[in-house]
Amino acid sequence: MIAGSILVGSLLAAFAFYLVTRFITRKYLIGASGRTYRLAHSVIRATSRPGALFLLILGALIALLLWPDAEPWHGQITTTGGAALVIVGAFALSNVFIAVANWYSLTVAISTKTNLDDRILPVAKRVIPLSVYAIGGLIVLDMLGISISPLLGGLGITGLAVALALQPTLSNFFAGTNILSEGVFTEGDYIELQGGPAGYVQSVGLRSTRIRTWLNNDVIIPNSVLSSSIMVNYSRPDPRMNVLVTCGVSYDSDLARVNEVALEVARETMAANPEAENEEPWFGFERFGDSNIDFWVFLQAKDRVGSFIVTNDLIKRLHARFQQEGIEINYPVRKVVFDSPAPPGAPPGTEGR
Repeated sequence: MIAGSILVGSLLAAFAFYLVTRFITRKYLIGASGRTYRLAHSVIRATSRPGALFLLILGALIALLLWPDAEPWHGQITTTGGAALVIVGAFALSNVFIAVANWYSLTVAISTKTNLDDRILPVAKRVIPLSVYAIGGLIVLDMLGISISPLLGGLGITGLAVALALQPTLSNFFAGTNILSEGVFTEGDYIELQGGPAGYVQSVGLRSTRIRTWLNNDVIIPNSVLSSSIMVNYSRPDPRMNVLVTCGVSYDSDLARVNEVALEVARETMAANPEAENEEPWFGFERFGDSNIDFWVFLQAKDRVGSFIVTNDLIKRLHARFQQEGIEINYPVRKVVFDSPAPPGAPPGTEGR
């Protein structure tokens, strides 16, 4: 009588638990109407079925243990019931993790700056539930009296072999995770690897990164190579690019006039070229060269590609203006001195003078 009452009570409790959890969460989960997706309600909903099964199995287990005719099988009943409860627990943990992952992707991931979570969550939603079920299965086997030590040893050896075989893939995976988490660059940035290609980042994956070069070709770079290389990101911290053009003028030139003309040309370039930033240009003489007095002109371009356009425009304008002003840019000049006999009566060491 008591066993039957407990069994019926557990059945009613399981049914009531299922209905209550469904009723509570029905109004608070996101759906076609765009309602708020709350973490607590999603977890409750994920545990509604496992919780009902847990109550039902627990009630049946207690009822069987209290049934007088089942006393000879108490050991088997306890083992079977415990294994069933472990399976239900694994089912509940898996559902809870998936519910939390779905909540995160719908409420948090959409507002984060990095897309690491968008790429990691789908993988985690497959791997972690399988891991939970695998651990639950091992616990059930141990409860049933099946030794799992050989199985664990075999799994360890197999895992080591798989890890060695997948070493390049795993290396790229973890390197991609670091790249995405650190935010070294994002899609659309212009990057250049030391001794390697340069281009715009098209996509950043967990295994490789795709960039498009200025020749309009795609280059696929393994993340392990990318993370171990010295890289220049021309889009950060600011996409603006400094443009430095060097030149030289003859030693006979009026340096004050050269300074004035160069700044005028730089301002003209800045005003006429849409790729140039509206910043005051700089000018400075650098050194006494072999044939010219060297100088530099400093401007800013909007980005890396714009720097090539601004440089090209500035050089053409400087060359044309110097020709107009009569300012000479010397070709390389060398003075050649020939040895000659010293004149009569000259002191020693004056040969060739």
